[in-house]
Amino acid sequence: MPRYKLTIEYDGSPFVGWQRQDNGLSIQAVIEDAVQRLSGAAATVFGAGRTDAGVHALGQVAHVDIERAFPADTVRDALNFHMKPHPVSILTVVEVGPDFHARFSARERRYRYRILNRRAPSVLLRGRVWSVTGPLDVAAMAQAAAILVGHHDFTTFRSSVCQAASPIKTLDALDVRRDGEEIVIEARARSFLHHQIRNFAGTLKLVGEGKWTPADVETALQARDRARGGPTAPADGLYFVEVVYPDAATPPA
Repeated sequence: MPRYKLTIEYDGSPFVGWQRQDNGLSIQAVIEDAVQRLSGAAATVFGAGRTDAGVHALGQVAHVDIERAFPADTVRDALNFHMKPHPVSILTVVEVGPDFHARFSARERRYRYRILNRRAPSVLLRGRVWSVTGPLDVAAMAQAAAILVGHHDFTTFRSSVCQAASPIKTLDALDVRRDGEEIVIEARARSFLHHQIRNFAGTLKLVGEGKWTPADVETALQARDRARGGPTAPADGLYFVEVVYPDAATPPA
């Protein structure tokens, strides 16, 4: 049975999240239904990460085993046809070996958080950024973000319902920059805790507003207590950007 690696783009606004659930439509369900229409058999799609309701993706990765063999381009085009009109697009499909796993083979995940920092609301970016009208000090936010990089106990920035076995993670990068009217937060790590990046964004906003200092972020990190951290930023501004795999895990089509 051939295994296919899917690179996926989606607008998370109308979905309950990546994972199939009983309380509404998920991205996983939309893709699985499309696979069944293509092949005539049910299949499970395994994602590299479980994004929450409202979170978007530029490069989510998943794999699926399909009972019938198809050319990779046929799988891509057929799935995109059968998923209409849902805002989900299969960007690329590559046939991979049976040892490839979208989640467990991943070496690094990259996320982006977008803050629109201007007085006027955006019509075109509604639901795709966090709109913050007051001025934000990007230099202070970047200084605070640097404190969070490294190997830490991130309990302060972890959701109370997080199912990870340990709060200890290694954060490879957390960069903050201004791009015109937007402030962009880029995060890289092998894996993340539930709500970790949104909790980072909410905390860094406090620093940008001058309500917290970078030293306050250090104190919050060391407290290992979610109640000592900043608020959880809205899902609207979060994007799953990319998943990085060892070269052997992603052979060319």
